[in-house]
Amino acid sequence: MKKSIFLSVFGVLAITLFFFSFGWGQTKPNSKAPIISHSFAVEKGYYGYIWKIYIEAEDPDGDMFKIASVVDQLGYGHYPTDWIMLKPEYAHHLKGYLQWNTFSSKASYLKEWTQITLKVSIIDKAGNESNVVVFPFSFELGVQEYTLPSPFDQGNLSRIGYVAIDLIEPTLGDAGGHKDD
Repeated sequence: MKKSIFLSVFGVLAITLFFFSFGWGQTKPNSKAPIISHSFAVEKGYYGYIWKIYIEAEDPDGDMFKIASVVDQLGYGHYPTDWIMLKPEYAHHLKGYLQWNTFSSKASYLKEWTQITLKVSIIDKAGNESNVVVFPFSFELGVQEYTLPSPFDQGNLSRIGYVAIDLIEPTLGDAGGHKDD
């Protein structure tokens, strides 16, 4: 019994030291956080809409590592953070969009007027977090026409990654998600 407790504690300590040795659990002195300088997303779309969240960001240290996407749904609560790992080509600068196919495998539908809030930030390899940008969205019938604002209106933009969060319809109960109390 004591041996298994010792091994468990030793294992947690070893994993913690491993991550801290690579700098992923702490910020490094004199390192700078990434900055999201521009962002845009439409605020309305039907259930199943392919939502594009446009962002431009840069990192003076050139070590952008991953994007955090956090969703809060009115009437449901907070979903676990979704992570998009960045390709090395985006370490210094990125301009493009995150794609979220809003149709969910956990809900056959969402009621019209369902409201969510998506919060996006970027984490670098030193553990620094950028500013957080907030995108409100409401599921409504009809397609919202839009024109991309500058700097996103200048040519082809790359898809940086996919947001992989499955929404649920709160009136159907907890379909495997997490509800805040």
